[in-house]
Amino acid sequence: MSAQPLLMLDVAGQSLTHEDRELLRHPGTGALILFSRNYASPAQLSELVTEIRTESPDILIAVDQEGGRVQRFREGFSRIPPMRCLGALYDRDADAALAASREMGLLMAAELIPHGIDISFAPVLDLDFGASSVIGDRSFHAHADAVVALVAAFIDGMAAAGMAATGKHFPGHGFVQGDSHLELPVDHRSLDEIRAQDMVPFIKLADSLAGMMLAHIVYDQVDAEPAGFSRFWLQNILRGELGYRGLIFSDDLSMEGAAAAGSYAQRAAVALDAGCDMVLVCNNRAGAIDVLRYLEQRPASQVVPASSMRAQQHQVSTAALQAARNTAMRLLEEAK
Repeated sequence: MSAQPLLMLDVAGQSLTHEDRELLRHPGTGALILFSRNYASPAQLSELVTEIRTESPDILIAVDQEGGRVQRFREGFSRIPPMRCLGALYDRDADAALAASREMGLLMAAELIPHGIDISFAPVLDLDFGASSVIGDRSFHAHADAVVALVAAFIDGMAAAGMAATGKHFPGHGFVQGDSHLELPVDHRSLDEIRAQDMVPFIKLADSLAGMMLAHIVYDQVDAEPAGFSRFWLQNILRGELGYRGLIFSDDLSMEGAAAAGSYAQRAAVALDAGCDMVLVCNNRAGAIDVLRYLEQRPASQVVPASSMRAQQHQVSTAALQAARNTAMRLLEEAK
C-alpha cells in the first residue's frame, strides 16, 4: 500500500481507540484536527498528543482556537476574545489595537505549543459585511486595510511564540449570508469586486501565511466550481496572481458546501486535482476511510509537505504572557 499523506482527519475522544491508531498509522494520514470532545484538561491533552505522536511521529496536529465562539480548548486555557473586539478597539485607538492583536496571537500560540499542537486554523481574513452569521464577530473588521493591519500584528504574535499562521477563508466568506456548513452559498459579485474588497487581506498578507484554507462558496461570475474545488481560484489566482507558495487546505469536506462534488473520495479527488495540498474530513469516520482508500490508488504528485508547518516552541516570558492575559480579560470585559 502506498499513499501520500494528504488527509487531515479526527479521532473519537480523549484517548485513542484501536481504530484511531490504525488510521493514524495509515500513510495517507498527514494531519489531525482536535475538537472540544477531545479535550478535558491540559494534562489530558498532553497525554493524548503523546499517544498520537507514538503512532505517527511527524503528523501535523491542528485545532480551531481562534477565540470567541471558536475556541475548542477552554478550561485551563485563557479565554480569547472574538476578533471583532480588536476591530472595535482599532476604531478608538489603532496603536493599542495593534499591540493587543499581537498579544492575542502570542497568547493563543504560546498556550497551545507546549501541549504539542502545531497550528491553530487562524487568523480569519474575511471582512465583516454584516451579512454572514457564520463569520460575524470572527472577523477583525469591516474594512480591508484595518483587517490587514490587525491580522499582520496577530501573525507577528503567533510567530513570536513559534506557530505558523493559516489564513481563511480564501477568497472571502464574509459577503454571503449562507453558512457553508449547512448549504452551498453563492456569491454573485464579479472578480473585480472581490479582488477590490475581500481579497485585499489575502493579497497583502500572502507572504506571511504558511497555510491557506479555502471557502466552500461558488463565486458564479468567476467560476462554476466552489473555490476549494476550482483550479481557477487555486492555480490562476492564489498560486499565479498572488504568488502564494504555502500549504493549501480544503475546508472540511463533510460540510454541506462540499457535498455537490459527490462521495468523499470524489470530493477529495476534485479538491486535490484543483490544487489543494491537504484535504480535511471531520466528524465522519466512514468518509475519512473512503478518502484513505482513494489515496492508496491516487498517483503521486508534488505537494507542499504539511511538516513545513510544525510548530517550533520559542521562549515567551511569563511577564509577556501575563500581560496578554490581562489584555484578553480587559477586551472581554469591554465587550459585555
